[in-house]
Amino acid sequence: MHRTRKNMLTEWWWTIDRPMLVALILLLFFGLVLSMAASPAIAMKLNLDAFHFVKRHAMFVPVALGIMIGVTFLSPRGARRLALFVLVCAFFGMVLTLLVGGSVKGAQRWISIAGFSLQPSEFMKPAFVVIVAWLFAENDRRPEIPGNLFSIVIFMIAVALLVAQPDIGQTVLLAMVWSGLFFMAGMPIFWIFLLMGLGVGGLTMAYFFVPHVTGRINRFLDPASGDTFQVDTAMDAIIRGGWLGVGPGEGTVKRTLPDSHTDFIFAVLAEEFGIIACMVLISVYLFIVVRALKLALQTQDLFKRLAISGLALLFGLQAVINIAVNLKLMPAKGMTLPFISYGGSSLLSVALTMGLLLALTRKRPEIGMEKRQFFKPYD
Repeated sequence: MHRTRKNMLTEWWWTIDRPMLVALILLLFFGLVLSMAASPAIAMKLNLDAFHFVKRHAMFVPVALGIMIGVTFLSPRGARRLALFVLVCAFFGMVLTLLVGGSVKGAQRWISIAGFSLQPSEFMKPAFVVIVAWLFAENDRRPEIPGNLFSIVIFMIAVALLVAQPDIGQTVLLAMVWSGLFFMAGMPIFWIFLLMGLGVGGLTMAYFFVPHVTGRINRFLDPASGDTFQVDTAMDAIIRGGWLGVGPGEGTVKRTLPDSHTDFIFAVLAEEFGIIACMVLISVYLFIVVRALKLALQTQDLFKRLAISGLALLFGLQAVINIAVNLKLMPAKGMTLPFISYGGSSLLSVALTMGLLLALTRKRPEIGMEKRQFFKPYD
């Protein structure tokens, strides 16, 4: 038994992509440090213990790490089965949220389970990517199976549930990832223009019929048309921080912004640690995404190539959107910074995302080869 466990762990160590694993653990560490910097001021404003959010974030970090590491042991088939299970549970949870979930700032996205607020849509995203990638791959491998049609149906279900909450930011993110996968799977030119038209039409309808979307876009285009306090303050904090920052604990943005520990934690980083620290963080995100896409190109299995690429896009685009909002380059969307922002559902879902990615990028020694540098993809 001991020998079997030792062999399994040894094989895992030599087949996992260690540079990416180290980069992800580094992000988890960054998130904990920034939680200590950004959240005490918010907790005290809410008459909570100063380290209330820090303690909760610290509690979720080992759970997230455990989920990420545990999922990496799965084979591609095991990853697909887990994704299907999570997707079904997430869809059920999203429906349940619409029926009995609590409303926060006009949106019904959370449901309380055992005293914890859970956001099912966060867990839906990585599972959706893996299942859709598998459907596209099956459609290519066996044309008699309407994988593309099934992927469209699942996409429409996911979009309908997200819009009902409403969560336009996550809808846009999911649509971008799904469109990217469809394109990589060999989408005909007709579908490209059709999806572009549907995307423009959907955003137009959201602007005219979803009040909070209308307000956010209007404030982005014309700041004088409404309250832009959060984005203006975040931008001022970034400018104030300069290259090296004002120093840990010396920032002011966290004392005034209600979302400084979640959506605007990047502004806290910029103000207290400076633009150089922000560039380091962005470099870590860029390294992870580029390395994942490189590994995707190296695999011959279409399912793994699409799934790895989709998970990398999901991870990278979420980071880009959050940072762009902080820099006033996009309307506010209420999207967290992966592994950095406070939030249990976000942290655990990103851990699931990257666990699936690491599982699909694992390699193993060729049979009969003793040197560790000879690897081939998992079957």
